[in-house]
Amino acid sequence: RLHEAMRYSVLGGGKRIRPLLVYAAGEALGVDPDRLDAPAAAIELMHAFSLVHDDLPSMDNDDLRRGRPTTHRAFDEATAILAADAMQPLAFEILATHPPLTARPDIQVRLVALLAEACGANGMTGGQSMDLAAEGRRIDAAELEHIYRLKTGRLLRASVLSGAVCAEQADPAALQALDRFADALGLAFQIRDDIMDIEGTTAETGKTGGSDAANLKATYPALFGMAHAKARADELLAATFAALDRFGPAGEGLRWAARYIVLRQKD
Repeated sequence: RLHEAMRYSVLGGGKRIRPLLVYAAGEALGVDPDRLDAPAAAIELMHAFSLVHDDLPSMDNDDLRRGRPTTHRAFDEATAILAADAMQPLAFEILATHPPLTARPDIQVRLVALLAEACGANGMTGGQSMDLAAEGRRIDAAELEHIYRLKTGRLLRASVLSGAVCAEQADPAALQALDRFADALGLAFQIRDDIMDIEGTTAETGKTGGSDAANLKATYPALFGMAHAKARADELLAATFAALDRFGPAGEGLRWAARYIVLRQKD
């Protein structure tokens, strides 16, 4: 039952944007795709772990995820917690044992450190805690974007930078550009989710609409209005494109991902 719940959580519907970012960043730097399989899988497992926990009654108490019942609804709360807990160490096990990486322990250590930092108290988990604490409060844009950078942006950043870590050599300027890209993308991703929670249909989002308002979430549209939220998302999209200028055609996969995330357009 535990393994069935893990498969259910990872293999449900929805777009796998984080693994795509791993491969797209690797493509921008000419990395062997075989080397990217482990970080792509590990990050998707960590993302699935976070979604299962976020949906729990003690967190966001959601009934739908990726167009299907959330894991605790499809199984039960205890099984959902255990399935999520099992996916987290599995992510690190993959990084430690994947054959294309075992000859490069230096890369393995950097990938493990990057993912652990993205998911800990200074990343996704800390951001989720701040998000819960902000419910029903009036906060300013700087505090809201700090929460977004942690709860959403850190794992997206790890996705992009994992591709760079797997490169034999990477120009420091290229790494800085990818970091700027990832930072803008993480903020834009969460703002777009805020917008879609209001304007999107269940078929588009795979979730129950209006849950942010029901939970008194601090979101861009709620705090600053829909027009400002959309303008900020557009501004951040422009920032992602600017950060990719140096990569030329090799950065097209990352550009596609940015357009999809912010505009929800495939082309």
